[in-house]
Amino acid sequence: MNYFHSQKKGSVGITSFGALIPKFRIKTSEISSAWHKATDDGLALGIVEKTVPAFDQDTITFATGAAEIALSKLNDTKLKIGAIYTGSESHPYAVKSTSSIVGEALGVGNNYTAADLEFACKAGTAALQIVCAEVISGLIEYGLAIGADTAQSRPGDPLEYSASSAGAAFIVGGEQDEIVARLIATTSFTSDTPDFWRREHMVYPSHGGRFTGEQAYFKHVLAATRGVLKLSQYKISDFNHVVFHMPNGRFPKTVAKTLGVSEQQMELGFVVPSLGNSYSACSLVGFVNVLENSKKGDKILLCSYGSGSGSDAFIFEVTENISNLKSTGLLSKQMEKKKYVSYLEYRKLLNTL
Repeated sequence: MNYFHSQKKGSVGITSFGALIPKFRIKTSEISSAWHKATDDGLALGIVEKTVPAFDQDTITFATGAAEIALSKLNDTKLKIGAIYTGSESHPYAVKSTSSIVGEALGVGNNYTAADLEFACKAGTAALQIVCAEVISGLIEYGLAIGADTAQSRPGDPLEYSASSAGAAFIVGGEQDEIVARLIATTSFTSDTPDFWRREHMVYPSHGGRFTGEQAYFKHVLAATRGVLKLSQYKISDFNHVVFHMPNGRFPKTVAKTLGVSEQQMELGFVVPSLGNSYSACSLVGFVNVLENSKKGDKILLCSYGSGSGSDAFIFEVTENISNLKSTGLLSKQMEKKKYVSYLEYRKLLNTL
């Protein structure tokens, strides 16, 4: 089991963060109506509405926008960013770097390493682990970890009720007077469990239906969460906030019930009912919402899930520096500003008509 524990390896943490979501939304009842469903199948999944990208928005748009928000929260935006990693399963180019485009747009210079990561919905948390490791090792001073997606779903498939779009970005550093959320521990649980896949040139992903629950999502999220609890010697009751990956509104609640997580602990990070599942950005967007509403001393448990399959679990503790960040680009404000579209407009925005 690969792991990090702050008492053994030194300190590292998040120095700033940001998330970007599109303004367009579609209600799941609108999708059900388009397919002549008598009831709202989205509500059965625990989702009321989801985000929809504009015609000129893609993964790079959300990755760059989220990173810009993260930088805008800082007084010093001229950081020596030594690494940019973008996790996504909808990179616009099969052969061309998303991360290098983000770096160019941010104007961070040229002396940084970059890579695009793929691991279904946990590629963003994989980026976060890698950047933390590089800061701990002394290889870089600051790094940028991003999870962003414009999620794909076949029309009429159950995934259509949840697949959405967003981006979340985190600046990671090691300076004690800058860290707003210190990493306490992280660990992962990975296996070859083929619950969800998409080959090259396939437009839409395929999935194993009900198999994606018991043998995939629940197995990995529970194992990773229990692993990081054992590593840190914390109990579930020690956390102010808990965020799980949210493929729908039901799975995270089932995991929470199994582990004894309260509704109050889940409240701020549970954004899927109104935003949908933005794949690599999903758990990280929930994490951003938690950070925006946290105070010194709050302990946060985050666990992602990526089909194929794996989970990354993290424990963070919020520091007094959280009050030094500027209140720019707040996710809560973005969630309030929305414009609903019809199913026909939705398909047009996705360029699938």
